[in-house]
Amino acid sequence: MSINKEDKKKVIEKFSTNENDTGSPEVQIAIFSERINNLTNHLKNHKGDNHTRKGLMKIVGKRKRLLNYLSKKNNEKYKSIIKELGLRG
Repeated sequence: MSINKEDKKKVIEKFSTNENDTGSPEVQIAIFSERINNLTNHLKNHKGDNHTRKGLMKIVGKRKRLLNYLSKKNNEKYKSIIKELGLRG
């Protein structure tokens, strides 16, 4: 259900601005998106797992807040990360 270390490292390398960047909004949004995809696949198989569903909703809310923050601070990065992750249609 959770993201493993190797996948997380790949996501950080792909979206980081420098080698020690793990906390920028772009990296956090990408990590949350990976976790959301994993949890969504888990919930397809386990429809009654309401605890995981609640956790998923919290992560979706965190990602949404970060996306709103990024759109206000740097609209170019916002548009590029939306396109790269395939979010918002």
